[in-house]
Amino acid sequence: MRLENNNKIIHICFIAPKAYPLFNQQAESVFGGAEVDLYYLATELARDKQFQVSFIVADYGQAAMETIENVTIIKSLDFRKNALTCARRTWQALRRADADIYFIKTASPGVSLVDWFCRRNKRVFIYRTAHQYECDGTYLKHHYFSGRAFARALRRAGLVIAQNQTDQVNLRRTIGISSQVISNGHRLPDLSACRRDHILWVGRTADFKKPELFIKLAREFPDEKFVMICQRATGDDNYDSLCGQAAEVDNLEFHQRVPFHEIDGYFQRAKLLINTSDSEGFPNTFIQACKWATAVVSLGVNPDGFLDKYSCGISCDGRFARMREAVKRLLADDCYMEPGRNGRKYVEDHHDIRKIIEQYKDIFRRIHLPAMFRNMPASSFDTISLL
Repeated sequence: MRLENNNKIIHICFIAPKAYPLFNQQAESVFGGAEVDLYYLATELARDKQFQVSFIVADYGQAAMETIENVTIIKSLDFRKNALTCARRTWQALRRADADIYFIKTASPGVSLVDWFCRRNKRVFIYRTAHQYECDGTYLKHHYFSGRAFARALRRAGLVIAQNQTDQVNLRRTIGISSQVISNGHRLPDLSACRRDHILWVGRTADFKKPELFIKLAREFPDEKFVMICQRATGDDNYDSLCGQAAEVDNLEFHQRVPFHEIDGYFQRAKLLINTSDSEGFPNTFIQACKWATAVVSLGVNPDGFLDKYSCGISCDGRFARMREAVKRLLADDCYMEPGRNGRKYVEDHHDIRKIIEQYKDIFRRIHLPAMFRNMPASSFDTISLL
């Protein structure tokens, strides 16, 4: 069933509690690639007057509602409160948004809450995957009850969007749903000549990111400067120990936090971006590196084999020894320059937010429910599908 109303303003509400620091540089708190992805989508979509855009974030002490970059920011849960209070405040924020379409990313109990809200209020629910483990069955295996609720929510969604084709295949295999693949979108700056003087790692201390391996790598190349921008992951009790390990390496410059608006400078001056994760979705740091023509060396993450297919860097099949050799090879005679140039061409073709947002606009127009359909019984919504 195809539903269109090209004359009506379509209201999209994004939900990402930890995204507020991307809108307000004064809010110093941890965020990840999922938040960056939705921030770019929301702010780019808000440039189009056919769309009204709101964004639900957590309570960082800001006003209940404010407008930043043409996006209405709505305050919701407080991470310091109990789960019931957080759910209630999130529900209130969803009601306050009063959107046509609600869009959330990253597996959590909040996905089921948004699904329930949309079904109860006859609104459209869209989910975008954030990590490989949401798609390959890992999340379902390790979260028995919430995992099954998550799977039910995805089966009832108006649309599920995957970051890469591998995740798309896995979603069909593990949850039995169809999905649409759309790449992460970024703003692409103009390139200018810049001295490259370090090897870079950017992320937070989530277990799957294995930041300790970057410290180990820095010890292997004492004549090279290594820069590590590493936020404490939520609930990480070993962060101070990691900081102590980093401090013992003379050629390693460690930053606990760099404001988002300053991060591009580090990518621009990097010879290589190192990724030590054992699994991810499609890391935004890969796109950040490529848009600054910085080659990527990845321990194991290589979505749809793009590093090899587009010659943007080297994937090391999970072997640290191979990573060490890849770094050595790319540093010799500045060999990192060519994959860096290839990476820039790759993001221009596949990750330009100006192109990506047009895919989303087409989806939102087609999936949008005109007001007349709001009175349909909830059971009718099960037959409505974009795919």
